[in-house]
Amino acid sequence: MQVVKYLIAMLLSAVALQAGAQIQQARGQYTVNYKDSLGTFDRKEVPAAVKQKARQEAELKAIEAYYAEAGQSESANFDAIRSKVLQEPGRYILESTVIAEKDEAKDYQYTAAVRVSLNVANLRNAVQAKSAVGQAADSEKSALSFVFVSRQVDSTKKFDDRVFKRQDNSASQAVTQKDSHAVAEKSSEGESVKRSQVSTHGSSSRTESQGTDIAAKSTVTSETGGSTVSRASESTWRVMPSANLNQVFVAQFSQAGYDVIESAMVETDKFKVADIENDYKSGNDLQPKTLRAVAAGLKEAQIPYIALGTLDVGLAAKDPQTGLQRVSVTVNAKVWDVTKPIPRTRVAVGPVSYAGVGPSDDEARGSALKLAASNAAQELSSRMTTMGMR
Repeated sequence: MQVVKYLIAMLLSAVALQAGAQIQQARGQYTVNYKDSLGTFDRKEVPAAVKQKARQEAELKAIEAYYAEAGQSESANFDAIRSKVLQEPGRYILESTVIAEKDEAKDYQYTAAVRVSLNVANLRNAVQAKSAVGQAADSEKSALSFVFVSRQVDSTKKFDDRVFKRQDNSASQAVTQKDSHAVAEKSSEGESVKRSQVSTHGSSSRTESQGTDIAAKSTVTSETGGSTVSRASESTWRVMPSANLNQVFVAQFSQAGYDVIESAMVETDKFKVADIENDYKSGNDLQPKTLRAVAAGLKEAQIPYIALGTLDVGLAAKDPQTGLQRVSVTVNAKVWDVTKPIPRTRVAVGPVSYAGVGPSDDEARGSALKLAASNAAQELSSRMTTMGMR
């Protein structure tokens, strides 16, 4: 029973994935003023033609909403095919349903809100046909190569905090000494003569005081401080086999109109795919030496563009909705132009995350990687189309 449950869940997941890629739901709303559409003796009601116009315009708004949500580059691409969609709406709108309508008779305004199912495949084909690379002859189409590295965290080194402590002490002492010395002396002397007798008398007194007063004051202050230094963890990555993903990138870039050449066919003594993989094992950026080697190898092979990127695979976890294993993949990608003396990045995507589910870790991981690779290549192609690259 559990096996059947897994099979049904996987089937539904695969159908949803395919449907999500080729058919999208969108909503739109439009308001029409119909005052000028009424005749002199007509009743004050919405003519059928006005309702039809409001519905068509609402459908167009729904397509615009879809492209606006898809991103700036996708929205710009829609502007190039707007007239074509208006001419043949049935090719791009599979189903349309009026979900709400409102007639404001006082203001002669009718509003229609619709939900549509869009044929995304036909919309993309229409955009591609209008792009610079799509209109170019086969001999004029640019060659493009790619290197995408699928990787998963292999080990993470964490560092303890470095703690520095400091204590500053200071002391001060003040001593005040006061000496006093006072002497007071008093004396008197007298003589008395009576008849034949002489008498004398005298007195003397002396007072002396001496003292010392000492006052002492001592002050001690203490100040403590320090700092804590934290260091970010260092991760090393394990490169995962991604040969199956090459077909996804080739299909997407070829469908966009480019002359795709796999990187293995471009390797030279200067340009090695292994060097790119080694750089991505220890970080998110390629070393300058590796970038110079890539540029030299592509110029030698006369390939103007190369798509570079990483697909970082997360750990598997149980999906709360299906009970299956769920794995997320984060994409970072860019297209490098080596036609200039100094190569430069023309378009960039990410970080963007995608998730896949499956009964096992491997199947969930494979589903997530395919979804991430397909969407990354599609977004890069869309932005290249917007920039007129061919």
